Amino acid sequence: MSLKVWINGTLFDKAEARVSVYDHGLLYGDGVFEGLRSYGGKVFRLEDHIHRLYASARSIHLEIPMARDELGEAVVSTLKVNNLADGYIRLVVTRGAGSLGLDPRKTSDPQVIIITDSISLYPAELYEHGLKIVTAGTIRNHPAALNPRVKSLNYLNNILAKIEGTNAGCLEALMLNHQGHVAECTGDNIFVVMHGVVHTPSVDSGILEGITRQAVIDLARDTGLTVVERTMDRHDVYTADECFLTGTAAEVIPVIECDARPIGDGRPGPVTKDLHHRFHSLVRGEPLA
Repeated sequence: MSLKVWINGTLFDKAEARVSVYDHGLLYGDGVFEGLRSYGGKVFRLEDHIHRLYASARSIHLEIPMARDELGEAVVSTLKVNNLADGYIRLVVTRGAGSLGLDPRKTSDPQVIIITDSISLYPAELYEHGLKIVTAGTIRNHPAALNPRVKSLNYLNNILAKIEGTNAGCLEALMLNHQGHVAECTGDNIFVVMHGVVHTPSVDSGILEGITRQAVIDLARDTGLTVVERTMDRHDVYTADECFLTGTAAEVIPVIECDARPIGDGRPGPVTKDLHHRFHSLVRGEPLA
């Protein structure tokens, strides 16, 4: 059965789903999106994702032409139509079709798109043995140019950093902010563990406020761990006992090397393994030990 894509209330076969070539989302990356996951048919933190989508849209003067609860219901129904219990959801809102100029006043009909599919961001063995990363020369967007809390369709700098990583033989790359401090990776937030304390870049470091990031912070604190959100540099990563990444698609994945420097003993550490286990228990609704 062909997967169905939801566009403005109508379901289309995957091969037939399309928007205008004049859509500002295509022409200029003018729009916002969210990536979500479902586990056992239940969307993880759906309300949080919907809230962030509408916040991103408001920040760029984009009005989403439907109510929040209506959009949430559409996400759930699209999953059911595609018979996906464990799936990945891409929720996209574009500015709509307009002219070849920049003026958003000439656009009309914002496109609300729901794609449901499966995703495997990293090979399964890397969750057991760990990931190697490198620092990219491409930095995160300057916050005065585009607020990093806006999850926009313009991911070109992340893509360029991703290319740097893959050219270096790594599946992920670390991105710095305009001040040279650690921000995040191309698609994931970053954490390190030092002497039993968990550290992660603060929101003012130019990061996206990851929903999985917050879930892991809460899990860590619930176990009695101290979590510090602060300004970090690469020295913190190089000298950490453990390092891991979090994201909707990545979930929780260990990092064992950065810029050819082994992190800790070069193997996934106990805090990372425990948080990985606890996160999977959380999303599956299983009791936490």
